Amino acid sequence: DSHAMLTDALTVRLSSADDLWVVGSVSPEDPRLMDIVRTQRPDVITTEIGPAAVATGGLLRKLRAAWPPAQLVVLTASHDSAHAVAAARAGAAAWVSKESSLENLLEVLRGVPLGHAFYPPRQLGAVLRELRDDVQRARDCSARLDVLSQREREVLLRMVDGKPVTQIAVESVVSTSTVRTHVRSILTKLGVRSRLEAVSVARAAGLRPVVDPT
Repeated sequence: DSHAMLTDALTVRLSSADDLWVVGSVSPEDPRLMDIVRTQRPDVITTEIGPAAVATGGLLRKLRAAWPPAQLVVLTASHDSAHAVAAARAGAAAWVSKESSLENLLEVLRGVPLGHAFYPPRQLGAVLRELRDDVQRARDCSARLDVLSQREREVLLRMVDGKPVTQIAVESVVSTSTVRTHVRSILTKLGVRSRLEAVSVARAAGLRPVVDPT
């Protein structure tokens, strides 16, 4: 949280629980935040969010990328359902109002490692509707990808990774002209006019950049 008084108070109170161990606290604006997360490897991260829904999703995705096993809990004064939707899309397991009791927060912190999710009724309806619509859109886009050949899907996946034609050609052990032919075919079959649009369709269908295991 940006307010040191709050984080200090929570650190003291949570540390008094026999089954909880506070490994650190830091402001979201601290440039060391992601390094601290990677070093401490927490089971649960509680965080305040930014003033905009885009900022909400961005921060949570960075935290998840820094240490994927961590469960994300949003502890916030916001009542904006758009923020809650953005948090859910970014993988937050819980949305806790700062107006709620400490006992409620403790219940959430103990529950999310067990696979439980916590969203208040005021935000839950919007979250479920938007996530349901996301699933439908992904199905629709996934159906569009069915027209692609296996090789075209492989080329498209590398496009999602942001790789240029020359690199795709090297990795696929084909010529650059062959890759360009595949790209033109992909654009035609998907009914789009650019590689960027094709990548947007692929991402909406659930294709994501391949994470380097190193």
